[in-house]
Amino acid sequence: MGTNEMKTLTLLFTILLSFPFALTAQSVGDVLQTVAVAMSAGQTEKAVSLFQQAIQQNVDKAEMFYWTNVDKNSDICVKMADELASHYKRMRNYDKAYLFYKELLQRKPNDVGYLVSCAEMEVARGKEQEALRTYKKVMELDADNLAANIFIGNYLYLMAEQEKQQLERDYKKINAPTRMQHARYRDGLSRVLTTGYNQAKEYLQNVVRQFPSTEARKTLEKIQRIEKEINR
Repeated sequence: MGTNEMKTLTLLFTILLSFPFALTAQSVGDVLQTVAVAMSAGQTEKAVSLFQQAIQQNVDKAEMFYWTNVDKNSDICVKMADELASHYKRMRNYDKAYLFYKELLQRKPNDVGYLVSCAEMEVARGKEQEALRTYKKVMELDADNLAANIFIGNYLYLMAEQEKQQLERDYKKINAPTRMQHARYRDGLSRVLTTGYNQAKEYLQNVVRQFPSTEARKTLEKIQRIEKEINR
């Protein structure tokens, strides 16, 4: 093969390699343009379906389209935000998913599904206290919600465990505790039982009534043992 032929082949190969990327970039723009046309024509389902396609091709461009081209007071806004939230959740981009679930809750503040997903993202982002508040709101709307009962029950149990362990550590530091110190220690344990373990028990019992959770049953057994220990 001659030098000129080699140069021609190399050039052709380079063009072929770059063409799919150029086509993809162009096709995303074309798809989003078609989304805009469908939205203008009131073709909601078509617009959402095309928007899903755009997300798969280039989520950054799809998100930019959402922020700049979608009426935030429209019904289609909710559907598109839902698509973006679900995509980011699947991709484990919890910050972005959380952003869009919060966006959805501004429009549907009492949607249990969005609240649960928002709480899940808060847990994934290490914001357990925020998740607790969100799950409590879920409970106000749906007292039997399984996810909320599981989280709140386990959260209250773990908080009670930490408080009980701290009380025990502090008491053990006292070489010769007085009756008053012993009484305060016992009162502290009783308070933890009432405000922590017993509250956790209510949520976990609600879990096992709905679902045969082995972990919830084990935790309830631990609470029962602690209850006997404190009350003896």
